[in-house]
Amino acid sequence: MRKIDRYMLSQLLVLFGFFSLVLVAVFWINQAVVLFDRLIGDGQSALVFLEFTALGLPKLVTTILPISAFAAAVYVTNRMNNESELTVMQATGSGPYRLARPVLVFGMIVFLMASMLHHILLPLALQQLNERETEISQNATSRLLTEGTFLHPSQAVTFYAREITEDGVLRDVFLSDRRKPEEGVIYNAAEAYLLRNQNITTLIMLDGMAQRLSTETNRLSTAKFRDFSFDISALVRNDASQVQRAQNITTWRLMTPWDPLAKEARQRIGDIAEEFHTRFAEPLFCVVAAMIGFTTLLVGGYSRFGVWREVVVAFGLLLMIDGLGSTFQNPVRGDARLWPLLYLPTVIGALLSVGMLWYVARPRRRRRRAQPTREAPA
Repeated sequence: MRKIDRYMLSQLLVLFGFFSLVLVAVFWINQAVVLFDRLIGDGQSALVFLEFTALGLPKLVTTILPISAFAAAVYVTNRMNNESELTVMQATGSGPYRLARPVLVFGMIVFLMASMLHHILLPLALQQLNERETEISQNATSRLLTEGTFLHPSQAVTFYAREITEDGVLRDVFLSDRRKPEEGVIYNAAEAYLLRNQNITTLIMLDGMAQRLSTETNRLSTAKFRDFSFDISALVRNDASQVQRAQNITTWRLMTPWDPLAKEARQRIGDIAEEFHTRFAEPLFCVVAAMIGFTTLLVGGYSRFGVWREVVVAFGLLLMIDGLGSTFQNPVRGDARLWPLLYLPTVIGALLSVGMLWYVARPRRRRRRAQPTREAPA
């Protein structure tokens, strides 16, 4: 690789790292606020918040990689154009295809990064995140121990504790169970404790009263008790979280027959096909994003008024192609045989890039067409 290629590639990689860092920080702050409020509000520690944040970073990085590659290509091309570096390179005999070579190498590097994330890091992170969410959802302490607040750990169930001591004693407990349509039960207790034995969680209430209302007979019956145990395992169990979704399965395993995987994940075969081919299509789109940013500005050339119009056009093309990818996801989920549609945005972007390079490589033909035809002398 020539020095000019290494120079241009180094500029692209530096700007790519800068834009990636900025975009990750912006998106992370937006997600961290919601995640912090949810976890800390449920009684989790700051370490759990940091763990969930770290496990969510691979998904966030895969989202911003095409944007960072596009932004780096646009910025470097614009700077080299304004400083006449591209003009000098073209004057020394470097054509558009030659100039696009370091951008293509840059896109392939980003492709390798995205492929590693999609095929290895992202499934492992999502699998670990799903396991941790399952543990927290089944932890009755994290779901119930929030004093002074009416909580709804499950549909038609309301829980309230006025105070929680340092020893874990719940004082002035209120529990409303309306899961059965034929009756509703309200429990009041002066004190309560939570006991957990493997997958069974029991609420022990002391010195309280149970009020049972039958909706069929419209009769209310009450009973006082000194101690009463209530199994709340069903309130905090989340069976859906135990299912391993296609997003959490490694790419190597997705290469096995999809019928057993669809039954295990409780998803359609189209969902498995869409997830599998998306892991290849999205990294390829990073190459297209970089090439579109470069070729669009190369077509515009140098202008004293700036290249804002070319930047807007390039960004519009990127959004249009990316929107096509989102549009084709639903048909593939409905019919797994339509999986080639997921690669169509990448093919369209590649054809647009090659077409713009072909257009720039023929300036003389464009000039001849632009010049008016002269009449032959009489």
